[in-house]
Amino acid sequence: MSGVRRVHHLNCGSFDSLASGPLVSHVLLCETDGGLVLVDSGIGLADIAAPKSRLGRSALALGPALRVEETAAHQIETLGYQASDVQHIVATHLDYDHIGGALDFPHATVHTTAAELHTAKTRQHLPERLRYRLPHIEAITSFHTYEGEGEELLGLPTANPIVGIEDIWLVPMPGHTIGHAGVAVRTSNRGWLFHAGDAFYHRSVLSPDRSALISRERVLGALEFALAAAPTRVRANHRRLRNLAGRSSQAITVFCAHDPVLFDRLHAEASPIFP
Repeated sequence: MSGVRRVHHLNCGSFDSLASGPLVSHVLLCETDGGLVLVDSGIGLADIAAPKSRLGRSALALGPALRVEETAAHQIETLGYQASDVQHIVATHLDYDHIGGALDFPHATVHTTAAELHTAKTRQHLPERLRYRLPHIEAITSFHTYEGEGEELLGLPTANPIVGIEDIWLVPMPGHTIGHAGVAVRTSNRGWLFHAGDAFYHRSVLSPDRSALISRERVLGALEFALAAAPTRVRANHRRLRNLAGRSSQAITVFCAHDPVLFDRLHAEASPIFP
């Protein structure tokens, strides 16, 4: 077992379209005594080489930048590591922009909820066939899945500690997908990081005052509900995350996968603070 020593914030896939505006794919790279752990993996090298077949038309409509230098594999090498140093990938869910890069780390075990893996593999309905890309799912040879009640964490009733790693938990948060989860990371000197995946799209969700939303925030909110597998759970997740972010008893930083402002803020803060 090994705890988290250092965390890097990586953008592993930029998007920009008239519908969504600029978006990022916020990935965490966690350094532990037992190797590297990714939280999500973003867009991969193979996706960039063959975007039409691997990502599909709906992904291309969102205007992916498809830059090699944004892949987790490239950024990890730039930091002086090798792909084989990545031992685990903890996935908030298995959409293409969260798991496409897993192919670049063939030695890693992908951790996800049992519900998410089952839905991604069976793809019983059209929305599931659009969002889950078979080239991504079939390329992963090692999965570890989680189900059941787990343990209480940060006031959340259900959290599953990641097997083989200290200080990282998978927190079921269905809504965006049936098996969607947040990922809680306990750090030594920045308190808690809570990667909420696609449980929200815009930082305004974390604000107690929702009365003055601008048009872009409303568009992203509509897109969020349109893409949700269980729309009735989306607002409940927003409330849980707002409460989590507002807790004063513990230092908890809540962020999502695609908000560029939250990413820029955390990316700028992280490097000088970690040893």
